[in-house]
Amino acid sequence: MTSDRPISETEAAARAHGICFKNGPPRRIGVELEWLVHDDLDPLRTVGRARLTAALADLRRLPLRSTLTQEPGGQLELSSPPADSLTECVTSMAEDLAAVRQALCGHRLRLAGFGHEPWRRPRRLLRLPRYTAMEEYFDRVSPVGRAMMCGTASVQVCLDAGTEGRGPDGYAARWRLAHLIGPVLVASFANSPFSGGRPTGIRCTRQAVWAALDPPRTMAPPEAADPRDAWAGYALDAPVLCIRQDGQAWAVPEKLSFRDWIRDGGRHRTPRPPTDDDLTYHLTTLFPPVRPHGHLELRMIDAQPGDDGWIVPLAVTAALLDDPLAALAAHRAVGALDLRPYDRAPGNPLWQRAARHGLADPALRGAAEACFAAAREALPRLGASTAIRTAVDAFTERYVARGRCPADDLLDQVTQGQRPSARTAPLIGKDGRS
Repeated sequence: MTSDRPISETEAAARAHGICFKNGPPRRIGVELEWLVHDDLDPLRTVGRARLTAALADLRRLPLRSTLTQEPGGQLELSSPPADSLTECVTSMAEDLAAVRQALCGHRLRLAGFGHEPWRRPRRLLRLPRYTAMEEYFDRVSPVGRAMMCGTASVQVCLDAGTEGRGPDGYAARWRLAHLIGPVLVASFANSPFSGGRPTGIRCTRQAVWAALDPPRTMAPPEAADPRDAWAGYALDAPVLCIRQDGQAWAVPEKLSFRDWIRDGGRHRTPRPPTDDDLTYHLTTLFPPVRPHGHLELRMIDAQPGDDGWIVPLAVTAALLDDPLAALAAHRAVGALDLRPYDRAPGNPLWQRAARHGLADPALRGAAEACFAAAREALPRLGASTAIRTAVDAFTERYVARGRCPADDLLDQVTQGQRPSARTAPLIGKDGRS
């Protein structure tokens, strides 16, 4: 911890207000890819802690540009550095992924592109204090907490927050549009229709898990003229997941917001008053569908099948937010949908429809067709490589134009008596180049 000085309520609100929307022209792009890790020959076989630990040790020796981390259930996450273009981001991440896959082959393991673990029960492998406290907290508030921690994976698209202005590049407009297209992204890229080896009846089970988890922590902040104000209030009123304590188990308070912690000041319900460092940590435990981290982090997209399936949601999302003409078209495309994107998303009816039906929902299919068309027109203007544009075209023809999503392929395999495979998507070049 950098400072032991208690933070005041005014200071906490000002800090949350100021650090989460860093203003400037939209320019940089990043992606965070989470993957389940399966046995290469038998995905139903449990991969033990020792085997994953040995594989991770080899991965940490790779000269990756992305940051490699491990999630509590053994999922691997690669977080790209900020790139100056979509093609640069794709090229860098594709090269890192190729190195990771090759290293995992030596351990007879592979990255599996599912949004939710299809077969195995979630189990926590990491014993770090953060995850021990998180497990205790979620066991108390939600039966799906362990599934979220240990059995889900996503594609998280990271884009600049935007400028101070009121145009399409303004942070308020970009924040609103990110929420408006959220259900379209959920439906288009739904890829988690199984749990425990059985269909759940929901194409995006991962999104259903998040919606049921802990609403004060996972729902969108209320709509406001200035999203910075809404976020600051949301952050201070969100429950404290844990209170870090050196040399001992972290405290897991019950029904204590960060604002409550400040006001208690370590006198009655808490072991000590919070600091600026505690606020920074608290912000990392909030999981709304769009999270402001200085940049905007869109968190609603399932992990995708195939070695390069992740490229399409990255490209489409970046095009819709970063190209002004595509942004305008996206606004028009979602006009027929419920335009209350902040109404307890992801638990409101529109987001629930997107998770359950995917693009079988006619309204969401129409919106997706228009959004994908706008993105395809925008990609050349963003300098996207031929390979990226080809991947988006192939996905559009295979899924969007037919009212389908990747989850439908998995469900079809079960109907045909096959074991679902994560390798169902068409591939593009390993480096993402033309």
